[in-house]
Amino acid sequence: FQDQAMMKTMSGGNCNLNVPAKNSYRMVVLGASRVGKSSIVSRFLNGRFEDQYTPTIEDFHRKVYNIRGDMYQLDILDTSGNHPFPAMRRLSILTGDVFILVFSLDNRESFDEVKRLQKQILEVKSCLKNKTKESADLPMVICGNKNDHSEIFRKVRTDEGEDLVSSDENCAYFEVSAKKNTNVDEMFYVLFSMAKLPHEMSPSLHRKISIQYSDTFQQKSFRMRRVKDMDAYGMISPFARRPSVNSDLKYIKSKVLREGQSREREKCTIQ
Repeated sequence: FQDQAMMKTMSGGNCNLNVPAKNSYRMVVLGASRVGKSSIVSRFLNGRFEDQYTPTIEDFHRKVYNIRGDMYQLDILDTSGNHPFPAMRRLSILTGDVFILVFSLDNRESFDEVKRLQKQILEVKSCLKNKTKESADLPMVICGNKNDHSEIFRKVRTDEGEDLVSSDENCAYFEVSAKKNTNVDEMFYVLFSMAKLPHEMSPSLHRKISIQYSDTFQQKSFRMRRVKDMDAYGMISPFARRPSVNSDLKYIKSKVLREGQSREREKCTIQ
């Protein structure tokens, strides 16, 4: 990558954060409806669990990090469980860097959907890899949610989930509870480790910073007085917008045509 030529800029108000494109990643969360995808994302971003269910069409979030003076950006795409637009799901897969596939341990059909999704991701990414001659790995976590439910409601055995990842060292299986916050941090830690990203990006391993600190956030000397011996900070971008479909298509086209070999996607403005 040509670091100096590729900078993602987020600006607006008092926020002006420059993240090198090589440090910008997209995490895609996929699975059937009502399995807890958005609850896992909420745990990651806010440490909260929402009891009320609201169907997701497609939610986009962005979190930026200052880790030992280096800036990172993680875009999170929380997809619909209904997949009303197959072409959009394929585009989400093409532009994804790391994946979380979620099913509910008390729902057999949702497990079957994860198996289909895993197969589709491998096929789509394999096709792209052949065209771009990339050799990058494909970090993926298969996540069985709702392990806080009684065993009498379980429809998927642990060994069945483990079988899905047994032949791929870049794929891991976790049984979690977004409601009880069980194994969620561990799942993200392993996912980021497989992706060769800083493990401090995990929810419990960095200091959460408010948008009011955005002016000093990217400075290498940034420190909070109350926190000692910690050099990792994370901040949610409150008004991040999903890059347009056209931008994503251009991004994929540039990779296939090897035009600049850039990771740059559409700039996002925080207002």
